[in-house]
Amino acid sequence: MDSAPGSVVTTLIYRPASWVERLRLEELFPVSRPLEVELGSGDGSFMAKWAALRPERNFLGVERLLGRLRKLDRKGQRAGLGNLRLMRIEAAYFLEFLLPLASVTAMHLYFPDPWPKRKHRKNRLVNERFPELAARVLVPGGVMYLRTDDLDYFAQMREVFAADRRFVAVDTPAELSEVVTDFERGFSARGVATNRAAYRLTSA
Repeated sequence: MDSAPGSVVTTLIYRPASWVERLRLEELFPVSRPLEVELGSGDGSFMAKWAALRPERNFLGVERLLGRLRKLDRKGQRAGLGNLRLMRIEAAYFLEFLLPLASVTAMHLYFPDPWPKRKHRKNRLVNERFPELAARVLVPGGVMYLRTDDLDYFAQMREVFAADRRFVAVDTPAELSEVVTDFERGFSARGVATNRAAYRLTSA
């Protein structure tokens, strides 16, 4: 990402100088605003729309697949989204090691890989440790938003957050529910329901 003063931004994709130190948000965003993060941005259908609707906040989208990230990069640049930055990295590593502590106002995780086979469930991103990692990076009062079409995974999501007393279940705002992902649009067309949950961090 070209972010030098007076320079033209040629990409929203940020490549940190170090992949083992927590990010310095002031290097990503020229204006300090509350931060929202999406883990696994897909083709960017959600992130591009939500960032355009919320210019008073900064947005950081994380995606492992370069093709998808470039697609979101093009969408963001066409829309002139100066409040959007992107990173190519695994979500689990990013959450645990790169996100600054107590820096995120809202975090979004929509339709992560459900790993439906029992022997593969250990690979799910939302596991017993996930609420602990989320609590580290969310500000007090920050919210974790979840969506999935997989009922078994949804039950696991609810179980692990219910077990962490720092979080309390809250409703997903209607205006947020209306902004759908690429996966959600496809599922809806086939009559597959979206399961939503949201949890507010009451204390760090």
